[in-house]
Amino acid sequence: MGRNTRKRRTPLATKVIAGAAALAIGGGGLVWANFYASAHEENGGHNATKSGQVRVATINCPDVGQKLTKVPRKARWGVARELARLDRQITDAYTRLAETRQAQAGDANYVDNAILGPLKDKRVATLDRININIKRAGGQERDLNRFARCQGVPAEQPADGDGGQDGGGQNDGGQNDGGQNDGGQDGGQNGGGQDNGGQAGNGPVADDFIRIEDVQPGTRNLPNGLPANGDTGSTGSFTTVCGTNENALRNSDNVIVAPGVSNGAQHQHDYVGNQANNAFASDEDLANGDTSCQNQGDRSSYFWPVLRIQDGTQDIDQGQPGGGQDGNVGKIVAPTAAELKFVGNRTSDVVAMPRALRIITGDAKAFTNGLNNANTAWSCTGFEDRQVTDKYPICPEGSGVVRTTSFQSCWDGQNTDSANHRTHVAFVGGDGACPNGFQAIPQLQVRLVYDNIPAPQIDNGQLVNPYAVDTFPEQLHKPITDHNDFINFFDEDLMNEMVECINSGRDCQ
Repeated sequence: MGRNTRKRRTPLATKVIAGAAALAIGGGGLVWANFYASAHEENGGHNATKSGQVRVATINCPDVGQKLTKVPRKARWGVARELARLDRQITDAYTRLAETRQAQAGDANYVDNAILGPLKDKRVATLDRININIKRAGGQERDLNRFARCQGVPAEQPADGDGGQDGGGQNDGGQNDGGQNDGGQDGGQNGGGQDNGGQAGNGPVADDFIRIEDVQPGTRNLPNGLPANGDTGSTGSFTTVCGTNENALRNSDNVIVAPGVSNGAQHQHDYVGNQANNAFASDEDLANGDTSCQNQGDRSSYFWPVLRIQDGTQDIDQGQPGGGQDGNVGKIVAPTAAELKFVGNRTSDVVAMPRALRIITGDAKAFTNGLNNANTAWSCTGFEDRQVTDKYPICPEGSGVVRTTSFQSCWDGQNTDSANHRTHVAFVGGDGACPNGFQAIPQLQVRLVYDNIPAPQIDNGQLVNPYAVDTFPEQLHKPITDHNDFINFFDEDLMNEMVECINSGRDCQ
């Protein structure tokens, strides 16, 4: 396991809330529910590069993993390896895109012919192997080749949330209204004289930041998820103390999404809690692993992408997978506080989480996937009634950066995971109740504080010492891609104690 390894636009969150009224309050978390339902037309958006004057900023491909809602259990590891291969193909294509700006400037068809065409061919072969894995395990073959084609996204246009293809299936990405912009610390240094900003040329840019004082107050959801206005439900809480990753335990794996694949995440994660978490860890490995939590009955794994300060320096993973090789550069900073709290449901008691339950909240690919699964909240200490989704906050002196995440808190009562790692859990509805067929479970809320991040400066539209969350390279380090992961390994007695505490209205630790 790796160690230590200017033009102002209307904020994206404002557009989304005004246009789709999709932000619901319930269970203490931001409920991002179906911002868009296939807002694009089938097969639209394939006009990637119309002229040499239109610069392609990034590459948008359908997220096949989110389409696969039904995969036989025996096929999931093999399918996961092929999905990771698709991710690597996109990374390689994006790298080629960034390295050939001069050739693109002289040839209007270069991106289509030299980058997107070969990428489609590779994806077809990989999608065929996914179907083979599914058929061998007794599953039904699907028309996956319709997800093979990718599109180049010009810097002047937002990304289409589904790669311009027919979505199909559950949790498909919709459109992403977040624009893309040039600039940044290294702006104007690559090939054709343009890049996507940032120390590695793949973000962030000045337009990704906002002064927290410029954010309207009153955007904070109900505190702690407790009932309000006469609601009845489970009002207690349970806090587990697991440190701030003082052990510098990091790797670029993701045992949930890419089991058995080294560097399956292509970005570094901070881990607290379980110390055995890597791509090859079995449930037994995790159940028997050491834990950083004070209560040794909590061997759960809590992990999130690291933050880096792009100050021109490099960390220990310079030139390594998940680090410099994947466009994640700068100095890694661990949180100065990591608060992990489980709360109840506004309308009912909660039931115990099953052992090895896996939950992913947010979307590491939200910039190109769209906002269906986005679940991001950025703020500053002292200003936490103001939260933003598509911007990194610039905090005033004496105030620290805050990342807050509220997980899905409804479980289907049967599965500890699902093929797309989404459909076995759900958010509560606007009334605080779980969907039909789902049971309320304790809701994990994670609050990370960074008092060690200097405020970035913006000078004539250029960034000086920005910070950014680690991402897949083509996601351009957008704040909307923040996400969080959890695997439950509370022992049975401690889980039952948590449930009883929450249902009886007590605050426990």
